[in-house]
Amino acid sequence: MKRDVPCGRERERVVRRKIRSLALAAAFLFVFARASGAAEEKLNCAAPRARARSLAAKPAVPPRGEVPAWLRQLTYDDLRQIEFGGQNSLWFDEKLPFQVQYLHPGFLFDKRVHLHEVRGGRARPIPFRREYFNYRTVKSGPIPDDLGFAGFRLMFPFGGPGQRHNEIGSFAGASYFRFLSAGAAYGLSARGLALNTWEPEGEEFPVFTEFWFERGEANATSMNVYALLESESVTGAYRFTVTPGAATVVQVKATIHCRRNARVFGLAPLTSMFWHAENSVAERDFRPEVHDSDGLLVHNGAGEWIWRPLVNPRGVRVSSFADHNPRAFGLLQRDRDFENYQDLEASYHARPSLLVEPIGPWGRGAVRLVEIPTTTEFDDNIVAFWVPDKLPPPGEPIEVEYRLTWGRDQIGPPAGFVRATRHGKSARYEPGFERFVIDFDGAALRELGADAKIDHVVSVGEGGTLNHSALQKNAINGTWRVAFT
Repeated sequence: MKRDVPCGRERERVVRRKIRSLALAAAFLFVFARASGAAEEKLNCAAPRARARSLAAKPAVPPRGEVPAWLRQLTYDDLRQIEFGGQNSLWFDEKLPFQVQYLHPGFLFDKRVHLHEVRGGRARPIPFRREYFNYRTVKSGPIPDDLGFAGFRLMFPFGGPGQRHNEIGSFAGASYFRFLSAGAAYGLSARGLALNTWEPEGEEFPVFTEFWFERGEANATSMNVYALLESESVTGAYRFTVTPGAATVVQVKATIHCRRNARVFGLAPLTSMFWHAENSVAERDFRPEVHDSDGLLVHNGAGEWIWRPLVNPRGVRVSSFADHNPRAFGLLQRDRDFENYQDLEASYHARPSLLVEPIGPWGRGAVRLVEIPTTTEFDDNIVAFWVPDKLPPPGEPIEVEYRLTWGRDQIGPPAGFVRATRHGKSARYEPGFERFVIDFDGAALRELGADAKIDHVVSVGEGGTLNHSALQKNAINGTWRVAFT
């Protein structure tokens, strides 16, 4: 791959995302450097956990400069000139289905991440080698032997054995990672942990500082990646089991240790972008919709399905959906019609949805949604995560397991789902009224005739009054529409 992000608007958006996440993360990044000649170490599932537990018992150590100045001074375009040679991918010569490509430090990636291969239960460090990269027009300077990497991307042949390897996911910047399903374009991201998101004391960004790649067999369809998470107040050991396909599933198992408990402890955080859609006031943009996700879906412990369309608010808006043992929540991209986006470069119609499914009981807490105002598509202004009501005392481990699914299929209750939410007003014909139109879709709903007995219930919050509501079958496309003012 010659680049890790597309050009144009998507490139600028990713750059700004990295600026935001890395700048905040830099203050608490910890690294355990390994020289290129370091000995192998025995590794099993317990080794990263033991490392995280040991580090949590010690005070946090301030970061030190680790990437040479000439690399930190590179521009984004300079860094893009440094090309990784695909033939240098981990397991390329062995022609294994899973391969790993390394990302070069520089520009905003000013802290090194250390990578290891796990083979036969033993881990060996993967040393940085200058010959892995083609620097092209970049005037390079001295590189220490233990430089490390900025992150990595995972490769897998979506087309099947013997076919061309495709990029399926990447880890780069703080604890951010994102994956692709077959036929999808990069969109929203997940994170290892969210601490004090939009709290007065400021958000803390934990960082993945080390990774271990477990070598699989020639016919492997899944791959294990282990990671060490660190910040000022937490450490953690993570295992990611990646299974790519029409829907790419990443099963996450983590043990987290807190030196001190955060005010807001966010598990399974998702980060996305919403600028405008059908439910927005008109934007001066040639595209009808611009967003990575258009709604939050919650399948709560009582079996209810809740859909909250996203908005670009005038001021920061924080919503909480209290629950007990949630079944799932996620940020979805339901609108798959290119005609509603008209963007040939960003491919918003192909951005994946991302669903979180807890494994085991999560107890009482709430799904929290944070919506932040934005005037562009370059800001990730949407965050969703689970906040438990209670945390154990600092020092006691927090064990959590969940499944992440990146895909393009419609997700929702079998009876049907919200296809679109529209909002507007007519000062001439309905002065003082807000009009809402909600379209429902799904196989079961399409089979019903226009005379089917269906009830609709509209409730209005404090400060508003329901004026009128109606339900009707859409004879044009088979959906059902609820309209109210």
